Amino acid sequence: MRRQAAREPAARTYARALPIVPVRARGLTIEGADGRRYLDCLSGAGALALGHNHPVVLEAVRKVLDSGAPLQVLDLATPVRDAFVTELFHTLPPRLADHARVRFCGPAGTDAVEAALTLVRAATGRPGVLAFTGAGHGMTAGSLAVSGGATDAGATRLPYPQDYRCPFGVGGEGGAELAARWTESLLDDPRSGVGPPAGMIVEPVQDEGGVIPAPDAWMRRMRRLTADRSIPLIADEVETGVGRTGAFWAVEHSGITPDVMVLSKAIGGSLPLALIVYRDDLDIGEQGAHAGTFHGNQLAMAAGTATLAHVRANGLAGRAATLGDRILRELHCLAEEFRCIGDVRGRGLMIGVEMVDPEGDTEEKWAGHGAGATRPASPELAAAVQRECLSRGLIVGLGGRHASVVRLLPPLTITDEQTVAVLDRLSDAVRVVARGRAKERP
Repeated sequence: MRRQAAREPAARTYARALPIVPVRARGLTIEGADGRRYLDCLSGAGALALGHNHPVVLEAVRKVLDSGAPLQVLDLATPVRDAFVTELFHTLPPRLADHARVRFCGPAGTDAVEAALTLVRAATGRPGVLAFTGAGHGMTAGSLAVSGGATDAGATRLPYPQDYRCPFGVGGEGGAELAARWTESLLDDPRSGVGPPAGMIVEPVQDEGGVIPAPDAWMRRMRRLTADRSIPLIADEVETGVGRTGAFWAVEHSGITPDVMVLSKAIGGSLPLALIVYRDDLDIGEQGAHAGTFHGNQLAMAAGTATLAHVRANGLAGRAATLGDRILRELHCLAEEFRCIGDVRGRGLMIGVEMVDPEGDTEEKWAGHGAGATRPASPELAAAVQRECLSRGLIVGLGGRHASVVRLLPPLTITDEQTVAVLDRLSDAVRVVARGRAKERP
């Protein structure tokens, strides 16, 4: 770790917050070089749908290695590639799968976002893109331009509906309705300064933005709005896909069919893989317009095929929905006990706990719900909870607008017993942090 700190950037994220050296891992468990064991509820930032080193993934990788097949073949057709695409199409929303093309990118989710933006701009001949506040689409230039922290003339920011910190101060259905009307007004008002866009990109659940699920009715409204105006709708399922939210793809909760889906993380079964799936009528690019060296990672495709098939065959998306509801209920009870928890939210096994300053608002407001109950975000308390969790052998992530949201992304294979252990360790960490804060008060 000392050598890493001396040789690698100060901008390191996970290595700074989680000072461990993993040497072995299986399922939910990581073992560090010091012999300590940890329950991993970060799951490679959501990339490990089946946890670490799942047997079906290892077997799929070994089979390719032992076969003597080439490991990297650009975009040439191979049996491994064909098997992956076939399994992928089995899982897609039917109305998309019936008229879809798949474009491999390489090798990260941000590359797939770039490909999606390039696709819709070429198909429509328009440059602008509609994006949402709080979004997190990647770290390359185009992806950053449509993410929440950037200011880019090519991207128009729209309000993303949420209850706890509603931009309109009302939350619930009222807040979602106002957010939708705002979008419609920008597009239909000839004096809004917003021209016809190339597309709209949206996350069905904003994970990096603080684990904020989009209301299903609002998602359907965005689908109608874009379809009526011939605006391609891009669903960024990099973090929400492959059963994470309790459906195989998060767009299934609202029943919509996007024009483009951006896929990565879990799609590669723990190995780097990124791609977009899109309506075939958008496929107007000239030959060579999307060339790249790492579009044919055979090991990632084999691992991805095994992961997709295992999640589908074993109903792990449904289990994620059931287990996620249970975890949310337990955490809501914890929130009632400790004022430093401002909000608990999520979908399936994508869960966020927002930490706030318990003295930052009045008792009357705190006792309410929605936007009127919010208190100042507390990144300090969130970081303290993360440290206390780590000291108890639990790895969690942080996110949100102010890095004040403790994020849980356990693998879909987490057992009931492991779930109890995770909740116990997280609850203990919150209690210690809350009591320490109470002792600090005069």
